[in-house]
Amino acid sequence: MINTTSKRKIEHLKLCAESPVESRKVSAGFEDVTLIHRALPELDMDKLDLSVDLFGKRLQAPFLIASITGGHPDTIPVNASLAAAAEELGVGIGVGSQRAAIDDPAQEKSFRIVREKAPNAFVYGNVGAAQIREYGVDGVEKLIEMIDADALAIHLNFLQEAIQPEGDRDATGCLDMIKEICSVLGTPVIIKETGAGISREDAFLLQKAGVSAIDVGGAGGTSWAGVEVYRARESGDSTSEHLGELFWDFGIPTVASIIEARVSLPIIATGGIRTGVDIAKCIALGASAASAALPFVGPALEGKESVVRVLSRMLDEFRVAMFLCGCANIQDLRNAPVVVTGWTLEYLGQRGFNVKDYAVAGDAF
Repeated sequence: MINTTSKRKIEHLKLCAESPVESRKVSAGFEDVTLIHRALPELDMDKLDLSVDLFGKRLQAPFLIASITGGHPDTIPVNASLAAAAEELGVGIGVGSQRAAIDDPAQEKSFRIVREKAPNAFVYGNVGAAQIREYGVDGVEKLIEMIDADALAIHLNFLQEAIQPEGDRDATGCLDMIKEICSVLGTPVIIKETGAGISREDAFLLQKAGVSAIDVGGAGGTSWAGVEVYRARESGDSTSEHLGELFWDFGIPTVASIIEARVSLPIIATGGIRTGVDIAKCIALGASAASAALPFVGPALEGKESVVRVLSRMLDEFRVAMFLCGCANIQDLRNAPVVVTGWTLEYLGQRGFNVKDYAVAGDAF
């Protein structure tokens, strides 16, 4: 018998594949970012080095397939396709929340398949901040062992929890538990927002807690409040539907959140990344890697080759962007100048950032 958590996972996957779930009014902010074109790049585009080290693993490009799914028998072939594509192209991959496998060990296969199909890839586990108080350090270690994870993502999805009728709305004690886990766990801990962004205030708290990296998960991509709207409609829950509609676009856009979260920790930029140019902008803004989920949901339902096709296109776009910026490698791109204008620049000023530092920046970011 499929438990409630498992049932919810397959509902989420189908909704993301079949329904409009992206932000409606809020942009991730990439239109406010301009990479500086080099008319004389003086490089051979086919010899650029896109590789990067992430927690001791070598990636062929600074990109991760973000956490998508797991926890239901029907998600096994989906995760198999995603993992096989990540292995073939040399990028990283995260699993969906492993909570379903804790609630029902029979669902472990849907997560283990990722490591089986991607034995050499950077793979990260995933659990919600609302659950770590219940599972404790021992429970978290089991999640890592389940998939031989290279890192553990603790996701912050309190916007979604606040809207779900079955959501966990008690956020007390999570920071202390994150600190405890970071202090005793031998595996890097990534704190991952899921669509509402990370503020400078929270980034400093997380840095002090000892986390290894921050995944900003900014607004402008998939709206989990929006996903919950569809679930609420199906169940006739008018309260949750209203809340989901109201908070559909709530949060800090991805570009702004990359800048907010720069507190001497590696940053993974997630939220509305749809092209290789977006990836390049994230790296130029200071991210160590970028990631995306929604562009791969539909292809993963079709099979590995569809995922490879979409991901290869994004990486080809990324290579062209690097070439046109005159960047031979990822460090060059991190040092490349970038111009930030529009709403994002105004936001930075209102938040107290020195506008001159963010008008044109290379290492200034």
